[in-house]
Amino acid sequence: MPEPPTLLRDLSGELDVRQDARMTISEYMNERDVKLERPKYLNAEQSLLWEQAFSRGNRAYREALLSEDERVRWKYQRYIKTYIAAVQGMDREIGRLLDHLDKRGLTENTFIIYTSDQGFFLGENGWFDKRWMDEISSRVPLLMQWNGKIDPGSASSALVQNIDYAPTILDAAGVEAASPMHGVSLLPLATGQTTNWDRDLYYHFYENPGFHGVARHYGVRSERYKLVYYYINDEWELFDLEEDPTDQVNLYGKAGYEGVVKELKLRLATLRSRYQVPDNDPPVPWYYGPFVRLLEWWFN
Repeated sequence: MPEPPTLLRDLSGELDVRQDARMTISEYMNERDVKLERPKYLNAEQSLLWEQAFSRGNRAYREALLSEDERVRWKYQRYIKTYIAAVQGMDREIGRLLDHLDKRGLTENTFIIYTSDQGFFLGENGWFDKRWMDEISSRVPLLMQWNGKIDPGSASSALVQNIDYAPTILDAAGVEAASPMHGVSLLPLATGQTTNWDRDLYYHFYENPGFHGVARHYGVRSERYKLVYYYINDEWELFDLEEDPTDQVNLYGKAGYEGVVKELKLRLATLRSRYQVPDNDPPVPWYYGPFVRLLEWWFN
C-alpha cells in the first residue's frame, strides 16, 4: 500500500502537545497491533487460520536486520492491510443487511444512514489512533439513502456534526424533540430544500489523562480555517485548510493572521455559549492517570 507522505514526519519542531502524545507507530504500536503476537483467546481453528495468515511474514520480520525507519514501514504495511481487510469484512456485512431490505421489500420505506466513530490516523504524522481535531481524525463518513426523498448520487460539502443525527432521524419520522437539542436536521440539506448552510463546527476532547496522552483541546472549524486551543497547556494552533488540508503548518502567531485569529476566537466563544460548554472541566479522580498508564503498559 502507498505510504502517507508524513509517515516518517519529524515532530520535534511542533507544539509540546504533539511531541508528548503517545501515538507513534515506531514506539507505541505493539506486537498485538501488528499481528506479531497471536491472541490467547483464539480457538484451535482460529489459531490455525491466524498462523497461516501471519507466521511466514512474522518469521521474515524477526530474521531481518531492519533500521528504525524500515521497521516503521513494515509495521505500517502490516497494519494497513489488516485494517483494510477488516473494512472489507464490514462492507460485506453491510451489503448483507441492504440485500435483506431489498428482498423483504423494505428498502422503499427505510431511511438508511451510514456513519462511523471518529476518523483514524493510518500512518499520517507517523501516528495511529484518533482523538485530535486534525482533519484525518475528526472527519467521518456520512451516507444517506431514502428512496423518493434523497436523489441518488447527490453530494454536499456542507459542515455537519454528529449532534445532527438525532434531529435528522426525528425529522424523518415526523416527531418533535421533547426538549431542545443542539443539533439540527440535515433533511433540508439532503433533500435539496436549502443551499443556505452557513455554519461553524465545534470540537472538544476531554480525555486526558487518557490513552495515547492526547491533550485536552477544543476548537472551531470554519469553511477555510481551523483554530484549536489546548487549554491545559495554553497552546494554540491555526490551520488554513484551503492551503494546508492535512494540518501540517501551524500559522498561529504568524504575521498576517491576526485578524483571522481574532475572528475565529469570537466564533469559538459563540459556539461555546450556544452549546453551553462549562468553563471548567469536571475534576479527574487522583487515581485515573496512574490507572490509564497501567492499562497502557498492560496492552503494550
